Amino acid sequence: MSGRVLALWCMDWPAVAAAAAAELPATAPVAVTVANRVVACSAGARADGVRRGLRRRESQARCPRLHVVPVDPGRDARYFEGVVAAVDDLVPRAEVLRPGLLVLSVRGAARYFGSEHAVAERLIDAVAAAGAECQIGIAEQLPTAVLAARAGRIVDPGADAEFLAPLSIRELSAEPSLSAPDREDLVDLLWRLGIRTIGAFAELSRADVTSRFGPDAMLAHRIARAEAMRGPSGRELPPELGVLMQCDPPVDRIDAAAFAGRSMAADLHRNLESAAAGCTRLAIHAVTVDGAELVRVWRCAEPLTEDATADRIRWQLDGWLNRRNPGDRPTGPIATLRLEPVEVISAEALQLPLWGAGDEARVRARRALVRVQGLLGPEAVQVPVLSGGRGPAERISYTALGDEPVPRADPAGPWPGRLPEPAPTVLADDPVQLLDATGDPVRVTGRGLFSAEPAQLAGRYQGALRWWAGPWPVDEWWWDRRHEGAGRAARAQVLIENHSAAQDSGLGLLLCYRRQQWHVEGVYE
Repeated sequence: MSGRVLALWCMDWPAVAAAAAAELPATAPVAVTVANRVVACSAGARADGVRRGLRRRESQARCPRLHVVPVDPGRDARYFEGVVAAVDDLVPRAEVLRPGLLVLSVRGAARYFGSEHAVAERLIDAVAAAGAECQIGIAEQLPTAVLAARAGRIVDPGADAEFLAPLSIRELSAEPSLSAPDREDLVDLLWRLGIRTIGAFAELSRADVTSRFGPDAMLAHRIARAEAMRGPSGRELPPELGVLMQCDPPVDRIDAAAFAGRSMAADLHRNLESAAAGCTRLAIHAVTVDGAELVRVWRCAEPLTEDATADRIRWQLDGWLNRRNPGDRPTGPIATLRLEPVEVISAEALQLPLWGAGDEARVRARRALVRVQGLLGPEAVQVPVLSGGRGPAERISYTALGDEPVPRADPAGPWPGRLPEPAPTVLADDPVQLLDATGDPVRVTGRGLFSAEPAQLAGRYQGALRWWAGPWPVDEWWWDRRHEGAGRAARAQVLIENHSAAQDSGLGLLLCYRRQQWHVEGVYE
């Protein structure tokens, strides 16, 4: 049993964490979305026909009582901390691959509890007591153990390759913590080439894989062959790479923890750069004012960037400081923080941008914004992200600086009734009156047409119309009238007379008709 690895996988963890955050029962139908598509759903949602990849609207049509929330890695990490704590009580030094998945060495635990099966049973019971369900997988190699956990299997010693051979080739891209972002493209290519199982991929020679595919294919090929991989616990590195911070005053709020995390991440990456290394496994240590010590190890498929390191520090400290059970929280504020790069790779495996790491002005600006963020909170500095929507304001969503720029909805979606190009340059919200030639108000009928031909505009923006286009009717959130955006609306583009010398060609406006009232929604400049 030397070197055996146990993987613990909590199914549908993003949906489980979302249900816990909303204080919903475990049986409630929950879906987590990214770009308006379902990426995770609970068993209750699947029972009603919800599946990964469905659009939000279709999933709600299949399950009207579905609770839909956007993806939140911080929430997933925060609620997973209770599961990790329950595992640590039985088998210490568990390593988090991602929220919902952890691995640990099973050799010592198997000796203590009598067998690997006994360890698996005890861990399943411990996780259930923490309020979650899980599956256990045990194998010789870490990737095989993760895939075995998805099947709930304990692989016999020396049978890793035999277990992997009949699995679909798509299993190689099923776990994001074991693959690069473009692993799915590789799997699709192999499928089109007729390679349908992991065993068939393993039969290819190393030379053929190396010459025809990229570096990630070489890693996938090693996984398929069940070749020796690094285990859950990494080698100790020189202490000078680590970073230590004495918190004065002690940290007891997440905003202070986030600021400390940003500062420590910058120091850590300066040390890594000087050592020409990148960190793939990071240990976060915290000591409270009364001497209690907290430790967690994060593992990543790719070397951590400075922003990614800061995010993981923030998530971890948030998990420690805001555990659901007050009895599991630290007994006092955090007095000392320490970062230890448990596993690194040489800088030879990293490729810098063609023109360097970026101009100095941009770096200084980002540091200033991070400073403001640390002083005022993580949500104080936000960056716009192109999102999906019909109106101009709906197509802009904001994320905190340093977070992943995930759009609120998929901008590439069909969006029936979407505003045609070009988009307005200035957003507004000013009530106006659209009038016909006789001065009577122009409305939008139930058929989505003007009640009369528009001729002039009155209000803050006024003048005779040179040109108009539309209307483009939209009926949004008709399935949920409680939503603030529910109801019928229509948009129109108009060009009004403008006596300004700078704009003698007229002024272009975007009008929106909602709740029997016209508003200027945007200005074209």
